[in-house]
This record gives sequence, structure tokens and C-alpha cells, in this order.
Amino acid sequence: MDTQERIKETALTLFARNGFEGTSLSDIASGVGIKKPSLYAHFKNKEDLFLSVIHKVTVDYNAFFEQTAVKVADMQPEEQLYRLLLKNTEYLRNDEMGLIFKRMMLFPPETLRSDLHSMFEKTEDVMRSVIKSILVQMVGNTEWERIFDAYLCLLDGVFEQVFYYSPDEHQKRLENSWTLFIGGVHSRMEGK
Repeated sequence: MDTQERIKETALTLFARNGFEGTSLSDIASGVGIKKPSLYAHFKNKEDLFLSVIHKVTVDYNAFFEQTAVKVADMQPEEQLYRLLLKNTEYLRNDEMGLIFKRMMLFPPETLRSDLHSMFEKTEDVMRSVIKSILVQMVGNTEWERIFDAYLCLLDGVFEQVFYYSPDEHQKRLENSWTLFIGGVHSRMEGK
């Protein structure tokens, strides 16, 4: 692994654990085993490094989401949605990945808010494309967007719960939420 990748890997761990404000360039350099001035050969400043880390995390997450959708594509649409929910939760259960996403969404550095929002919008575009194709199979072209919004809220809520509950309690809550969500979708479809 080259020095720039080692810097990003170390920075990811520190930003995830300590946040943007709680992580210094000295901490990152020390974690990599280099002197702080050496960081400037790879990144302009701490903001540039943070955005580089978040960009990599976002690209990796988008690829994961698309690859997962391909893996479940032969299942029934309802099962595809459920598997995406489970796999998304497993992916974000990784301490560093989950924490960096949580910090990025809930506590973005004010000076980087607009850049982070742009990256988040690209991720939502990927999710929208994948999930729309599944929902259109289930409910057609007219209802998918409302259900997509509810599904994203379900994904976000299940993700947030990872930080508060044991795996068993989290699984119970995920199952209960899913049952009510999909029951509501079925009721909506029957009412049409």
C-alpha cells in the first residue's frame, strides 16, 4: 500500500473515532509513521484529506450497494428490498464505516457541509436508481417514489439503531420495522 493510501486508511480510523475536529494532522502522521510536514506532499490540508477519505468511503459504499443489488436481482422484488436492508446494515455495522457515515451525516464540519452534501446526493442517486427498479416491479411507475422515501427512512433508522442496541435487539427491531413497512406497501397495493 502506498503512502497516500496508508494516510487515508489511518485518517479514516481517526476521523471515525474522534470526528473531524477531534483529529489532528499530527495524530494522522503519527499513526502512519511519518512526520506531519510529509502529509502536505499528498494533501493540501486537513479538509482536503477529510474530503478524500469521505470520497473513497462514498465510492466504496456506492459500489457495494450496486454489487449487492446485482447479487439479489434473481429474487422476488420484496426479497430484494429485504436483502438490501440486511446487507446495508451488515456493511455499516463495521465500526469505522458506520461511524464515519454517522458523523458525516449528523455532524459534518460546517466548512465542508456543501461538499459532503454533494457526495451524499450522489449516493442517494445510486440508491434511487437501484431501489426504483425494484419498486417499479412491485408497485408500478406511479407509487414507487413515495415508497422509496419510506424505504430510505427505514434504511436510515435501522442504521442508526446499530449504535444503540445489541445485535439480537437490533435484529428484532429490524424484523418488526420491516414487517410493518412491507405490510403497509401491500395494503397500499391492495387499496389501489
